[in-house]
Amino acid sequence: MDRLISCEFNMDTACVELKFFDGSKIAIDTIAVENEVADNMYQRSELDYLIYNDPIGYADLVLNENPEIYLKTVTECKPLD
Repeated sequence: MDRLISCEFNMDTACVELKFFDGSKIAIDTIAVENEVADNMYQRSELDYLIYNDPIGYADLVLNENPEIYLKTVTECKPLD
């Protein structure tokens, strides 16, 4: 798994799919990730933005970084008064 050939979001399966030069494939179930790490609609919205606009960034976040820390850093939940 050394070189990435493609990375795209598959709407039919709701997975971000990565294909590598050696023929291996990884499919990240985006619904399962959201259910596991997102606590509110703002965090889910941030993950959705990455899925559609930067699937490579999303895959990197899920596979190599800590998505919980990222989401707490970039999102702010403002309760209605």
